[in-house]
Amino acid sequence: MTSFDKPTTTSSPSSTPDAASSGETAPPEPGDGRDTAAPGAASQDPADVKAVTEAALFDAFGGIRGMVETVVPGLLFVTIYTINQDLHSSAIAALVVSLVLVAARLVLKGTVKHAFSGVFGVAFGVVFAMMTGNAKDFYLPGMLYTTGLGVAYIATAVAGVPLIGLMLGPVFKENLSWRTRNPGRKKAYTKASYAWGAILLAKSAILFPLYWWADTTQLGWVLVALKIPPFLLAVYLTWVFLAKAPPPIDVFAEMEAEERAERERKASATGQHTAEQNAVRRSED
Repeated sequence: MTSFDKPTTTSSPSSTPDAASSGETAPPEPGDGRDTAAPGAASQDPADVKAVTEAALFDAFGGIRGMVETVVPGLLFVTIYTINQDLHSSAIAALVVSLVLVAARLVLKGTVKHAFSGVFGVAFGVVFAMMTGNAKDFYLPGMLYTTGLGVAYIATAVAGVPLIGLMLGPVFKENLSWRTRNPGRKKAYTKASYAWGAILLAKSAILFPLYWWADTTQLGWVLVALKIPPFLLAVYLTWVFLAKAPPPIDVFAEMEAEERAERERKASATGQHTAEQNAVRRSED
């Protein structure tokens, strides 16, 4: 297979481990809300699809620990600033706790991408606030990032290459196969990207007026309060859309199957050639 988008005649097994281990598959029942599966995608029990989708989403977005690592630095900043109104001590405390979270990930040999993203976000906020002397600017880089990400979700969905599909495709071992081979999943990814974009832009619409008109503590506490609920809503909607979509096409399994078939063809051709040579030698003798 020369491309993860290229259709093949090989029927691919599902990437869902639960369904693969049990050997049980179930075709969609009429009216059950699931889209028709694409060719090459194995039918699965809806409960298996939902369970695997839930696990993949929480893994991709950091799970409970990732959410904690996202909230703690900002919460510490606004708590200290509310108490002493000191920008420097608040900013340094937020940065230190971010580094501690990364160190904890490294010690426990966990995935550090979410913790590192938190460190970079806090570091940009600290630099911004220190440069301007305005404590509210600690939150500005994160707010701009949220707005830009919301626009990116909407723009990619309009363009037909939804960002959530680009992010989750590798997680589900389907890469970009959903673009041309699995229209039901492309539709689900598009809906999910619109949902993420709308939620993030709505969050920005709440925060930016507060940035201009509220004080630092008011903005900080509202921002902390809005960290988790919009995220959980977006993840839930993504789970709903994907759970009703056809199962992913495991392009890695397809490639492995093609490689095995190619090795078997070569072995068969070699054996046939050897047999012909032996037949020629026997006839000559």
